[in-house]
Amino acid sequence: MSRPLVTAFMPVFNAEEFLAPALESLLAQDYEPFEVVVCDDGSTDRTAEILRSYPTIRTVHEEHRGRAAACNAAIEASRGAFLTSFDGDDLWPSNRLTLQATYLMEHPDVECVLGRQEWMNPPAWLGRDPVYGDLDGIPIGSAMFRRSVFEDVGGFDETFRYSEDMDLLIRVRERGIGIAILPEIVLYRRFHGDQMTARPPDTLPLLRSLRQKLERERAAPEAGD
Repeated sequence: MSRPLVTAFMPVFNAEEFLAPALESLLAQDYEPFEVVVCDDGSTDRTAEILRSYPTIRTVHEEHRGRAAACNAAIEASRGAFLTSFDGDDLWPSNRLTLQATYLMEHPDVECVLGRQEWMNPPAWLGRDPVYGDLDGIPIGSAMFRRSVFEDVGGFDETFRYSEDMDLLIRVRERGIGIAILPEIVLYRRFHGDQMTARPPDTLPLLRSLRQKLERERAAPEAGD
C-alpha cells in the first residue's frame, strides 16, 4: 500500500547563515515519498544562490510580503497530502516525517500531530513546559497537518507579521479538529538574535487572535438567525 506524499514547506528571508545545514537535515529524512518546497520571500543575501545548489528542492520566489504569505505560497506550490513547516535555522531528526506521517496514517480521526523540541543553544530566559518539562514547551512549528486542515481554515492569515502559526492553531482548535502530541523530539531549535523569537512585538499577536475568535463566536448565532 503506497504511503501519502508529505510536503515540508519552508518560508525563508535572508536565511543564508543556517540554511544549508537546515536543508541537509530535511533531505536526510528516512520517509518516502516526500518533497521540499521553499518560498524565498524576497531575500537579498545568498539565500537564492544556496537554494539553487539543491536541484531536488522546489523553490518559489516572491516579493517580500512576510512569513505567512510565504508559507501560503509554498503550500500552493506543493502536492503533499500531509504538510509540515520548517524554518531555515532549525534541524530535524532523520525520523521526524516517519514518526508523524505514520501516526496520521494510523489515526484517521487525528488531523494534526505535534511533537517535542530540544534547543541547541537555549537563552537563559526560556521557561519549562509543566507537562513535559521541556524548554519553551510544545512548539507549534512541530505540527504536521492533513492538507484538508489548511483548506478548511483558509491557510495562514497574511495580515499577521508575527505568530501566524499560533493564529492558525487557534482556528484549527476552534473547529474541533483532532490534535495529538507525540512524546518524541521532532525538532531541534536554534536561537539567534535575528529570529522573531528574539524580537517579539510590543503587543502580543495572541491577543489579536483571541479577540478575533471571540468576534467569530459572537457572530455565529447571528448567522444562524
